Amino acid sequence: MGILEDLGKRMVFFDGGFGTLLQENGLGPGELPELWNLTRPELIKEIHSRYRAAGADILTANTFGANPIKLHGCGRSAEEIVAAAVGLAREAAHGALVAMDIGPTGKLLRPLGDLDFEDAVSAFSRAAAAGEKAGADLILIETMSDTYECKAAVLAAKESTRLPVFVTMVVDEQGKLLTGGDIPAAVALLEGLGVDAVGLNCGFGPQQMKKFLPQMTQACSLPVIVNPNAGLPRTEGDKTVFDVKPEEFAAVMEEIAKEGAWILGGCCGTTPEHIAAVVRRCKDLSPRPIVPKNRTVVSSFARAVVFGKKPVLIGERINPTGKSRLKQALRGNDMDYLLREAITQQENGAHILDVNVGLPEIDEPALLRRAVMEIQGISDLPLQLDTSDPKAMAGAMRIYNGKPLINSVNGKAESMEAIFPLVKKYGGAVIALTLDENGIPATAQGRFEIAEKIVRTAREYGIDKKDLVFDTLAMTISAGQENAAITLEALRLIRDRLGIHTSLGVSNISFGLPQREHINAAFFTMALQNGLGAAIVNPNSAAMMDAYHAYCALSGSDGKCMDYIARYSARKTEAAPPPAAGELSLLDAVVRGLKESAHAAALRLVETEEPLAIINTQMIPALDRVGKDFEQGVLFLPQLLMSAEAAKSAFEVIRGKMTVNGEQTKKEKIILATVKGDIHDIGKNIVKVLLENYSYDVIDLGKDVSPETVVDAAEEGGVKLVGLSALMTTTVSNMAETIRQLHERVPDCRVMVGGAVLTPEYAQQIHADAYSRDAMGSVRYAQKLFGGE
Repeated sequence: MGILEDLGKRMVFFDGGFGTLLQENGLGPGELPELWNLTRPELIKEIHSRYRAAGADILTANTFGANPIKLHGCGRSAEEIVAAAVGLAREAAHGALVAMDIGPTGKLLRPLGDLDFEDAVSAFSRAAAAGEKAGADLILIETMSDTYECKAAVLAAKESTRLPVFVTMVVDEQGKLLTGGDIPAAVALLEGLGVDAVGLNCGFGPQQMKKFLPQMTQACSLPVIVNPNAGLPRTEGDKTVFDVKPEEFAAVMEEIAKEGAWILGGCCGTTPEHIAAVVRRCKDLSPRPIVPKNRTVVSSFARAVVFGKKPVLIGERINPTGKSRLKQALRGNDMDYLLREAITQQENGAHILDVNVGLPEIDEPALLRRAVMEIQGISDLPLQLDTSDPKAMAGAMRIYNGKPLINSVNGKAESMEAIFPLVKKYGGAVIALTLDENGIPATAQGRFEIAEKIVRTAREYGIDKKDLVFDTLAMTISAGQENAAITLEALRLIRDRLGIHTSLGVSNISFGLPQREHINAAFFTMALQNGLGAAIVNPNSAAMMDAYHAYCALSGSDGKCMDYIARYSARKTEAAPPPAAGELSLLDAVVRGLKESAHAAALRLVETEEPLAIINTQMIPALDRVGKDFEQGVLFLPQLLMSAEAAKSAFEVIRGKMTVNGEQTKKEKIILATVKGDIHDIGKNIVKVLLENYSYDVIDLGKDVSPETVVDAAEEGGVKLVGLSALMTTTVSNMAETIRQLHERVPDCRVMVGGAVLTPEYAQQIHADAYSRDAMGSVRYAQKLFGGE
């Protein structure tokens, strides 16, 4: 019986930590554990055998980093290493299943980092295909902290193999991924991509991880995996140890199983003894039945929007129809204009942003991809991908970081044949227009019948009706006054008979009439009363937003009228349209992450103001505001980095002027390094960007840096602060050794540390001077140490 058929009939058990046992057998800090499949195969097989004897149903092959990116320069191919690893697990399986293990590359994907999305897909594809060829039964994509890289791995697994795909993610103490995504958003993406099970691993012990399980089970309609560490790490001498013993670990895992997890295992610090204890306590438990959530949901990298809780507003301003200024921007490749439109709509209350860049004379597929990537860099709202070009739609869906809203499909056979396969592959909720080869029916019943046909056809493609949102087509009343009534009746029919959410382009109702906002606002209210679930509107319109907030207060969807009170107690009226680039202050441009606007604002300012004054009155306040928002969880890593890029663009202008005037442009020197044996430099690179934006002189020694290299650089440069990063538990001993040598040879140099495996207590044990939970923490410590602003 395959793993998918077995799930739900009994509890299923993964194995535990592999690196932990390799370290016990001499794996050196920074040594690639995947190479031991070739150099110490008997040990690898023995570890698998111990986990199988402990009762593990799934043995995880020693392939966590076996992809071409991580293995670059090691002299062995990914295919060779994967074949050996899967083969060794297969030999030890004796009836168990073998999982091809895929971990992260250690890099951020563009536009935040330097790894191209398709290069990540290619690297993961080579590994996945080799795993299937070697005999793996499933693919486990694990320890993912970035939904974008996770999507690349899932697409690779599905495009290059026919194996079931399980995914586990790592979150911080707020339940957020490194790039800001929360659990519901990640679940929406992964369910949309069609994975077979989702869950959490690493980062925490079972007690800490247990608190995130309700978020997972409430959002997810798939089997849930929980693979915690054996507690939080600490040091004993030169060793990293974990304190949660097997029976204590198993007791909490039993609670986790009773609360809904179907698949249990372990990560760092767990051993065959831990897994044996879990199996003893949990093997006779019956998996709690999964209740399908039947939610219509879309997501960005950071947040999910669920239809039905309250009406959803889709901002319509990034659509060239009737907008001459936007057409000009699209023709002139003025991406900053699109970004300002996105920000303004979000600030004025949009929940989703429509993105349509279709003009006859442009390369729509290329421009839509670029627009999607750049808007997702400055906004955490989900996007509605709006195009009639299937090629443009496919390209945008592929690189979209989340589960998008798709606009649109209709009842024509050719439309459904083009769009439904894309929705099935990439995930999404799709706007379905109630028209077909015969046009738009003149009756509500006719539109309802087209909706029924679309539902039936979608089901044939494996698309559930929860991922359909029907647009019953608002036709202008200037051409027929019965048009509004027909549209509203069709809304009621679809809501009441099919139980499906609806959407409308509200402003279509008033074409050809004067003072259109009066008609639009009244029709909007009528449509909401008749079951409208989402509306494509102009959120910059006071009339539309007044109608929306009043309806929510009256209908009860605005609990205790709190949103209404917040909006109108100080009477916020219609927001101004997005300002032209020349009108944005430098501070606002940096806060909003608008690179071109920041550059333009800096050019204006240096003509009339002193560079240091600009830095003190504009740049530092902007960066501090962004930093505080990031620390408070209201702004996420992609937006933080986009603001940093905007600041960098402005600093290039300001520093050029300072050089001309002979002024000092840099503050104190700070060394950054990822410690010896560790090739993950995501965190270090983020810290570097922010420190440089605060004018610190950053000396980046790179990754896999020996203690001696760090100490020599600090001694030679008279450096007073060193920042060290580590992601792997196997390399923390090198961090400790680097700190020891620094304190011995450069006693007045302070050391701050960070990384996913570290905690404040752990940092104290290895005698670091400071622990930074995130990049802004490093900036704050530098400011404190050097007496910064």
